[in-house]
Amino acid sequence: MLQPRGRGPQEIAGAPRADWVQSWPAPRDWSVQRQGRSPGPAAGRRGEAARAREAAAGAMAAPSPGLREVLATSPEAGVRAATSSSVRRGLLWRLRDKQSRLGLFEIGPGHELHQLTCMMQAGLWSATQVSVDHPPMGAPTEEDFSEVLTQVHEGFELGTLAGPAFAWLRRSLGLADEDYQAALGSGGPFLQFLSTSKSKASFFLSHDQRFFLKTQRRREVRALLAHLPRYTQHLQRYPHSLLARLLGVHSLQVARGKKIYFIIMQSVFYPTGRISERYDIKGCEVSRWVDPTPEGSPLVLVLKDLNFQGKTIDLGPQRSWLLHQMELDTTFLRELNVLDYSLLMAFQRLHEDEKGLGSSLIFRTARSVRGVQSPEEPGAQNRRLLPDAPNALHILDGPEQRYFLGLVDLATVYGLRKRLEHLWKTLRYPGRTFSTVSPARYARRLCQP
Repeated sequence: MLQPRGRGPQEIAGAPRADWVQSWPAPRDWSVQRQGRSPGPAAGRRGEAARAREAAAGAMAAPSPGLREVLATSPEAGVRAATSSSVRRGLLWRLRDKQSRLGLFEIGPGHELHQLTCMMQAGLWSATQVSVDHPPMGAPTEEDFSEVLTQVHEGFELGTLAGPAFAWLRRSLGLADEDYQAALGSGGPFLQFLSTSKSKASFFLSHDQRFFLKTQRRREVRALLAHLPRYTQHLQRYPHSLLARLLGVHSLQVARGKKIYFIIMQSVFYPTGRISERYDIKGCEVSRWVDPTPEGSPLVLVLKDLNFQGKTIDLGPQRSWLLHQMELDTTFLRELNVLDYSLLMAFQRLHEDEKGLGSSLIFRTARSVRGVQSPEEPGAQNRRLLPDAPNALHILDGPEQRYFLGLVDLATVYGLRKRLEHLWKTLRYPGRTFSTVSPARYARRLCQP
């Protein structure tokens, strides 16, 4: 854990600032930008599918209890720009995106999370502007990994944790901060989908579906930031890693409300236009079934391990690369004492004119390792041919199918809480496989071909 660089105590998520500073010291002099202090006004297997269908009928999912507390004192002034932008969108824009948004719900005016997401958009625009104005000049330092930026808006505050380190990571992926800012700003509403996850987290997509946002518990954020230096080193060493690309960690607090935390990462399932099936694989069986949607339903669900039984993936010559990279990535997560992560997988059938086009595959080393220099020889980094397509690091083409693959949810540490959960599940589910096992066993099981 990085050592504190002292500042005066403040309150954060119900804990004293001194406790928070042990992980994330206070920001540099330039990093606190005030944009108006005036606050606004007080602001079971079958059960899963049944709840999903009920939520679909209502065209929105309920937020977690923590988000209800935040929204109890929602400001109007702080979201005016984002709201007016949403209202101005015309029919042509809606028709263009209708087909690619099947199964997703637009968080527009009237949605109970609209005010929250507008605050996220306004805050993220300003936060990203800092990295636009102060681009990273080199590899991140220890200070960059521990920096906290707090920006005060009308009625809410947005915190950016380890901002310079994430700005460097985005640049190393060839992602321009201006594009990142435009996708997460108020150019279009966030989208919501019906998650089959048992967690109380809320999930969003940027309007172009390139970026995925998820609320996190404070202890999960602490774990992510504690592991961030080693995470970036792993991506330097293995630039074609299957690990999801984490792009930002933030906090948001409405006046007199509870602080929430959320992460931003590249969506593994992008571009979505032709994806036919989606799976979340953990390598176990307890609570790993989702009732599929009826034929013809527009609802898009992410299925689980038991739904995948009997299916295979055919990667042709890329199979050996995938198995080796899974070993490398899960070994890294095991060393971090992390478990309960998932292999996201999606299928897209290739058109006839897309099959066997070896000439369309190019060795995109410059793109995938831009801004990153590794001392190792390319052969030691398990590099591969990447398709000339968006999100190429998460795409593998087989003879008949295109596969989207990525490891996500990297913040669950095998501590006392999980050890006790393992003991209870051992008694509760004798002879069955479940997710709460030791990191070594979890990694070994997920890598079984």
